[in-house]
Amino acid sequence: MARISAREKLLDAARDVVRAQGFSATSVDELCAAAGVTKGAFFHHFASKEALGAAAADHWSETTGALFASAPYHAPSDPLERVFAYIDFRAGLIAGDLAEFTCLVGTMVQEAYRTSDAIRTACANSIFGHAKTLEADIAAAIELYGAPAGVTAESLARFTQSALQGGFILAKAAGNDAPAREAVAHLRRYFELIFQPGRKGDAP
Repeated sequence: MARISAREKLLDAARDVVRAQGFSATSVDELCAAAGVTKGAFFHHFASKEALGAAAADHWSETTGALFASAPYHAPSDPLERVFAYIDFRAGLIAGDLAEFTCLVGTMVQEAYRTSDAIRTACANSIFGHAKTLEADIAAAIELYGAPAGVTAESLARFTQSALQGGFILAKAAGNDAPAREAVAHLRRYFELIFQPGRKGDAP
């Protein structure tokens, strides 16, 4: 079994602790305690808490990217079915405590977008980068099914993230997962209205 480095332990701790209580409320001492490493080990790997935050956003992108790349929603041959399968997959991830299914980078960027360019940039790369992975399927669905004027694959891909991140915020405000589930359900309905799956072959 491969040994987990102190750096990776800190990144994993940041993922869990920051999602539970926010970036500003999380101290270096708490991160070290959660990771089971010394403060010296922290500063050996990261110059500051801000540096850890930016690295944690990149780490989040890598680990969640691997999850989504291997997810079953890629299997359908029809691109619109793949889009719906993606939305259903996201719905299935809403489980457990709020900190277990909400987004690390969405949490951090709300706090740090004015105070840390490094964290904001890393979070933006993560959120917009994930949206970009959906563009090819959405573009193929537009080609196959048609879509209202002005609808683009890029804007729809970004909208999926708006709905998801908004659902996470409302879930935190409500203290339960119902608003997040509701947001994903409405996201699916929106795509059904945009594409009208029974219209295949009638693209303008």
